[in-house]
Amino acid sequence: MSESRDALAERIDPLPVAEHFRDGHFFNPEIKEHGFFEALKWMRNRKIGPWRPWVDSMPGPKPPDRVDGSALRVTWVNHSTVLLQTEGLNLLTDPVWSRRASPVQFTGPQRHRAPGIHFEDLPPIHCFLISHNHYDHFDIPTLKRLAAAHRPTVFCPVGLAKKLRRIGFGDVRELDWGQAQSWREMRIHCVPAQHFSARTPFDRNRTLWCGWVVEAAHGNIYFAGDTGFSDVFAALRERFSSFRLALLPIGAYEPEWFMGPIHMTPEQAVEARSILDASTAMAIHFGTFALADDGETDPPERLRRALQGRKDADQFWLLEEGEGQLIP
Repeated sequence: MSESRDALAERIDPLPVAEHFRDGHFFNPEIKEHGFFEALKWMRNRKIGPWRPWVDSMPGPKPPDRVDGSALRVTWVNHSTVLLQTEGLNLLTDPVWSRRASPVQFTGPQRHRAPGIHFEDLPPIHCFLISHNHYDHFDIPTLKRLAAAHRPTVFCPVGLAKKLRRIGFGDVRELDWGQAQSWREMRIHCVPAQHFSARTPFDRNRTLWCGWVVEAAHGNIYFAGDTGFSDVFAALRERFSSFRLALLPIGAYEPEWFMGPIHMTPEQAVEARSILDASTAMAIHFGTFALADDGETDPPERLRRALQGRKDADQFWLLEEGEGQLIP
């Protein structure tokens, strides 16, 4: 590379690095992704677990406008959307309030429950983190609402900055794996994930996917995004020592022979939390959109079984939609 990682991190549009980018596409260095024929085999043999058509639930209470000092308030909206509040700052992960995870709102995976917080009840959003461009994580209608109402800083992986600026965001930080930038009193790190990207049949892996580490004075916060189980967790533990909170996906893992490289099982999420030495973990990416073959209640049931008998079971949270918890 002709430029250091620190120099690249200051570019408006960082250059992708060769270790996970080749011939116009990003890739996972540690695995070979399933191809068309494996996907066809899955589609022909699908056995989808049960989902209720719609789950009526009351939205959670309006979160506070701010949480000062060292306390960390965590609110699960649902799916991978989490509100993080600490040191007077409010951050969101992968915000999605639309009815469908789809390019159109008349077809595609639809919600089986409403977001746990009304969009209008959000506190002022200062920053949000995007993990990748799948429709259940990168939702343009929601992003347009956030740009108009809150004008936050956006952190995204390589390839998404241009679209975010077109939506209306002014402060967009586009990072590659291993890069970091300071924001307010925190430092935001773009870290590897084992997944993929696509929004059409023709743009697979044209943009990057990632996880995020928020390095803060009172403890590190890890947002895994979407990822399969990999050596990433051990590398993060070595790099950051420990984590105050880890947001770990537990859903969309069936059938495991097909989904395993890109989505963790609940048991693997428990192992990941141990490897990371996270004081608290929280389950995300389940119970909202039917994206694979696991049923609506399969991920939390498997997580409860995996935690049964463990002394630290209460440190892996399964929150209800709209529920907030405080870490002192």
